[in-house]
Amino acid sequence: MPVRVCLCLHNLEMKHLPGADPELVLLSHRYEELERIPLSDMTREEINQLVQELGFYRKETPDAPVPEEFQFAPARPLPTLTPRQAPAAGGKTPPEHAKREHQDL
Repeated sequence: MPVRVCLCLHNLEMKHLPGADPELVLLSHRYEELERIPLSDMTREEINQLVQELGFYRKETPDAPVPEEFQFAPARPLPTLTPRQAPAAGGKTPPEHAKREHQDL
C-alpha cells in the first residue's frame, strides 16, 4: 500500500521510486545525507506527526507563502566546531563518530 503524505510541507520533496520501500531522507543544507527513516511500517498519522516533530512547516495550500522564520525549516543551526579533545587515558583518542551528535536534525 503506498504511503501518502501531505505535499503542503515546505522543504519536503516527494520522489516515487518504483519498487523501493518508502523512507524519509534528511539532508543537510549542503545536501549531504544525515539520516534515513523507514516509513513502511508507519501510518499516515504517524508520518504526519514525525514531519511535524522534525519541524517541517505545513502550508495551507501548495502555493501559500511561507513566513520568513520558516524559510529554512526544518534546518537547525549548524553545530559549532569544538577543538579536538585531548587523548584519553592510555593515549587513545575517542573515535570521531563517538564525539558527534546529529545536532542539525
